[in-house]
Amino acid sequence: MQGQPAVVLNKVPEVTLAFWVIKICATTLGETAGDALSMTMQLGYALSSAILFALFAVAVGAQISAKAFNRFLYWAVIVATTTVGTTMADFADRSLGIGYIGGSLILFAILMLTLAAWRYAMGSVSVDHITSPKVEAFYWTTILFSNTLGTALGDFLADDSGLGYTGGAAVFAAALAVLAGLYFWTRISRTLLFWAAFILTRPLGATLGDFLTKPHADGGLHLSRIDSSSVIAICIIACILIFTSDTAGRHPAARSE
Repeated sequence: MQGQPAVVLNKVPEVTLAFWVIKICATTLGETAGDALSMTMQLGYALSSAILFALFAVAVGAQISAKAFNRFLYWAVIVATTTVGTTMADFADRSLGIGYIGGSLILFAILMLTLAAWRYAMGSVSVDHITSPKVEAFYWTTILFSNTLGTALGDFLADDSGLGYTGGAAVFAAALAVLAGLYFWTRISRTLLFWAAFILTRPLGATLGDFLTKPHADGGLHLSRIDSSSVIAICIIACILIFTSDTAGRHPAARSE
């Protein structure tokens, strides 16, 4: 109808409570599955990162090439970023000896540069505008680095700070609660709050994943990494089936864009 803005399909889901629940489960799965490959199967961080990055490349290529939003493909790419993010961060922090603080600072700088480049090239980093292959490439690169950063942050708070896994998880959960309050009761940029929450859900998942699988002596439950990953994966699939659909997020396209 003339005079009304066109509606452009967005290649990401609506950001709802279900989105955040699945995201936290996906980040937890990334931690347990990444550790299962590098530690339980003893492939090491470098080889595990190479394998998982190849899987991520295939998944993100399929996502960007897809003509329409597919909820299972989207969340498969999210899980791929959290899994490879786990082994990449562990490789940098432990194998290269950069340490959790050094790794976190480097990854934070890379993440900020990626967001700045996205903002400069496209004019916005809002998830309401993921409607072209170029924007999707920026989107998924940002997510990859945010999930890698989250692993380093989670390990730093749980291990180096002395808070342990439950203490670290409590800190990140509290930070997310603060962001939720800012969302509902202030007018702070929704884009800023989204990316802040997106980054913080990763270390929350990392600490939860470690809590499930680390030895009792280290403050964990010492559950099997493979079994834990399988159960979490089933929960994610159930949540996707019950609480989501293949209807992508939509936004009215401004005529100036």
